[in-house]
Amino acid sequence: MQMNTPPRSTIRLTRRGQAALIATGAVVAATAVAVPLLSVEGGGGAAERPASLVIPEGWRSGQVYAAVDKALALPAGSTRKSLHKAELMLPADAEGNPEGYLFPATYPLKEKSTPESLLTSMVETANKKFNGGQVTAGAQRNAMNVYQAVTIASIIQAEAATEQDMGRVSRVVFNRLERGMPLQMDSTINYALNRSTLDTRVDDTKIDSPYNSYRRMGLPPTPIANPGEAAMRAAVNPASGAWLYFVTVKPGDTRFTADYQEHLRNVAEFNQNRKKPSPSVEAGVPSSPSQAAG
Repeated sequence: MQMNTPPRSTIRLTRRGQAALIATGAVVAATAVAVPLLSVEGGGGAAERPASLVIPEGWRSGQVYAAVDKALALPAGSTRKSLHKAELMLPADAEGNPEGYLFPATYPLKEKSTPESLLTSMVETANKKFNGGQVTAGAQRNAMNVYQAVTIASIIQAEAATEQDMGRVSRVVFNRLERGMPLQMDSTINYALNRSTLDTRVDDTKIDSPYNSYRRMGLPPTPIANPGEAAMRAAVNPASGAWLYFVTVKPGDTRFTADYQEHLRNVAEFNQNRKKPSPSVEAGVPSSPSQAAG
C-alpha cells in the first residue's frame, strides 16, 4: 500500500537526524558535528611516522584517502590513484568503488605500509564484519543483500544523532521505502555535493544526481560513508515502529513520529531553538567542508 507523502518542498529529513522546514521558499537548515580531518596515534616528533591510523565511523572514502596520504607522508591524491593497484575484494555491486568498505578502525602503520596495504586491510576488515552470519541473515530477513544493508547503514551513520537513535532511524528508512516515499535525506544531498555540514537549499534538492533522494526513489547507488558496527547492526535490525519523520529538537532530544502534523510542531520547536544563542550549536559548524567523496 502506497502512502502519500507531504510535498517535497515542505519537509525533509536531514543529516544527524535534524529536520528543517521550508516555508514560502525560506530554508532553516540544520547543523552537524564537525569531524577532524585526520586522527593518528603514536609518534613522538613532527617528523616521526605515526604508529597507527585511526579511521572514525562515518568518514567518506575521500577523507580516508587524505588521511592515508598524510600518515604515509605522500603527495595528496596518491592513495586515490593507487586504487587500481590494490585489487580490493569488493562485492560486484560496488563496481570497484570502496565507499562503505573502508572499515572504521585503528590500523597499525608498519615500515612497509603502503596505500594498497592499508586499503586492503580496511576492506578485509569490512568483509569480516559484514559477511558474518548475523549480518547476512539480517539482510536476507529484510529482503536485501549485504551491499544494500551497508548502504542503509551509511545513511544511518550520517543521520542518527546517537547510537541509541540508530535503530529508529533505520526503521524510518525502511518505512519510507516500503511506502514508496522518497527518503529525502540531506546526507545524500551532501554526498552528491561533496560536503557534509553546509546548509541545504531548495535548489540543492533539485540537483540531477543519483544521490538526490528527493527526486530519486529508493536507495542511493552506493553507500555515502563508511559505517561502523553499530550502524550496521541497526541496518539489519531496525527498531519496531511506524515512524516516518524525525527531528533533533535540541541535543539529546530526537523525536520520531508517524504523524506529519506532529512532526511540523517538532520542527517548529527545532526552528525556535535555532534562534536562541547556543554555543554547542555554533561549535558544531566547521570552517570548511569535508574532504571529497569517493
